[in-house]
Amino acid sequence: MIPYALGAGALLAALAGWPWGLAGLLLAPLWRDRKAILAFALALALILLRILFLGDPWQEYLGTEVAVSGPLRRGVVYDSRGPIYLDHYPPLADGWVKAQGRVSRPRPASNPGGFDRRAWLRGLGVKAVLTDAKITDYRPPSGFKPALRQRLVAGLTPEAAALTRALTLGERKALGEDRAAFQKAGLAHLLALSGLHIGFLVAFFLLLGLPLGRWRYLTTLALLLAYLALVGNTPSLLRATVMAAIWLLARSSGRSEVPLPALLALSLAVHLLLSPYAIFSLSLWLSYLAVAGILVFTPPRRRHVKPVSWVRDALYATVGAQLAIIPLLLHFFGRLPLLSPVANLAALPLTAALVPLGFIKAFLPGFGFLAPLINLLSSWLLSVARFFSSLPGLSWGQLDYSGFALYYLALLPLALWWHGRLDWKRAAFLMATAVMASCTPAPRPDVWFFDVGEGDSALVRLPGNVEILVDGGHKWDTNRILRALTALGVDDLDLVVATHPDADHAGGVPGLLASFPVGTLVVGPPGSIDPLEKELRQAAVRAGVPVIEAWRGRSLIIGGARLDFVDPLPRPQGEDNERSLAFYLTTRGHRIFFAGDVPASHALAWPPRRVDLLKVSHHGAANGTNDAVIRRLRPRYAWVSVGRKNRFGHPSSGVLALLERYGVEVHRSDREGAWRYPLY
Repeated sequence: MIPYALGAGALLAALAGWPWGLAGLLLAPLWRDRKAILAFALALALILLRILFLGDPWQEYLGTEVAVSGPLRRGVVYDSRGPIYLDHYPPLADGWVKAQGRVSRPRPASNPGGFDRRAWLRGLGVKAVLTDAKITDYRPPSGFKPALRQRLVAGLTPEAAALTRALTLGERKALGEDRAAFQKAGLAHLLALSGLHIGFLVAFFLLLGLPLGRWRYLTTLALLLAYLALVGNTPSLLRATVMAAIWLLARSSGRSEVPLPALLALSLAVHLLLSPYAIFSLSLWLSYLAVAGILVFTPPRRRHVKPVSWVRDALYATVGAQLAIIPLLLHFFGRLPLLSPVANLAALPLTAALVPLGFIKAFLPGFGFLAPLINLLSSWLLSVARFFSSLPGLSWGQLDYSGFALYYLALLPLALWWHGRLDWKRAAFLMATAVMASCTPAPRPDVWFFDVGEGDSALVRLPGNVEILVDGGHKWDTNRILRALTALGVDDLDLVVATHPDADHAGGVPGLLASFPVGTLVVGPPGSIDPLEKELRQAAVRAGVPVIEAWRGRSLIIGGARLDFVDPLPRPQGEDNERSLAFYLTTRGHRIFFAGDVPASHALAWPPRRVDLLKVSHHGAANGTNDAVIRRLRPRYAWVSVGRKNRFGHPSSGVLALLERYGVEVHRSDREGAWRYPLY
């Protein structure tokens, strides 16, 4: 029981933090066994002390200019005062850096489904970002690793070199789009240095060290720690290294067997003692839960194993690992590859060959002749990943805490039935109860204004799962909007309104039409030949999406909402902004005015209607909003979609002063990221 008590105490302390974790001491008597109680209390106390002494080294420097220097790994500078993230574009490769900038806190995800840098850095123990960074000195990495990399990729094709770098050294950036293919296929774990890679490395070192007898275990442990220092610490690699280290120490002391569940619990305690902040890392949760799923759903090892049993056990392990992490995959990646177990059956043998071949070629001189074989196996593995990534998967929106709880409550009776602790009827009843409890009503109606920098995009969600997208930002915002739609559980768009053919409003719409189901596209009246307008209409034709033209006086009714267009004229003149659609959207007692980029001089032609919310024209430019606009609309709230460091000076100080004078509550994408306005 002691390993489990240590793991439980460490987990509770890391989750609760200081000083709330002290309340966990009240739970210690639940273990009943005296040694387990002491182990639980010891782990709890050690982790809390570790958290207390880590502190926040950058608190006193917030908002000030500082100079930092030190090793740079994955964008983090390990300065003598503490780690700090270097916000610099383009990102620098690992090495040594000296930089100067302003200390600030990390920002959370700016859109639903977006990358949450604050959460990622929290899992690394990084609490500050160096913004407006200026690099004063940079030195590329030197020493053993570059030479190792050069030996590894010698004679390999670019694709094989990128793949073997990921499998051997954990360097995944060079994979490019193939990295996403592995993720979509359910094979991303093959690219993350973890138990699979450490297992092969340990076996390789033990085989070489056979003449050393029992000393080969300690020698292997030393080489393993050297490898960890070489490739860098990640939660999955640290978990696998700690588990291997405990096993090697046990074997060197003469102990023949270590129960895997106890080994996993003990490694969690050691892992959190070394890096208590890793509890907030997605990689840690994926790693430990996947191993736990394998332990729960893989049958016990038998003495006489037939080849058919290897395939069956591999399938059990893959399914068990996936069952344990399904909610994490759906929440953070929005997609579950349904054929992941089959993909793993095809990919694991290839990976099992590539990993040791890569280690041999990289670490031992004179094995360049392995290059053709590595090229061949790499091409096969990449083909497997690309094929399975093209197959359909289950898409899902982000989950709340109740969704995670209900999923694991449904999984528990399945695990109990699997181990014969519960009959199948009761297990099925309990699972069905959890599933029924998770069947929540559709999301409440709202408007999401996305953060697309110096662009525009908003999603209107109405009762009956009716969704309207107003503008699609820049061309490079397409994937950002697609991730947001997936995170919000949107599986199709009933209506897309492209207010006008400017790149910051309609640039991303052709990509959306090509990759997402859309019912109808609404555009303004045709004007002079505009490349983007032509591209927009052609994209709609290719996707089979009907196009409706709107102008002043036209109305649309959809999902209980009414869109009344007040601009432009049927035959507008002038530049694109003069042709911008502007309309009132009225639904459920709320009225919103979407102004596109329409000039304020048009306001006198609009019917005066009091609105709840104004989407401010032209990112808050001075020519988009004036006194006449505000007096005609009398909004309570205003949304300004604007880039953080735009060269246009948006939003205008005069527009902000005007909105303040009329008592309008202003929300801005450059300060808040995406913003949700409820329609109830």
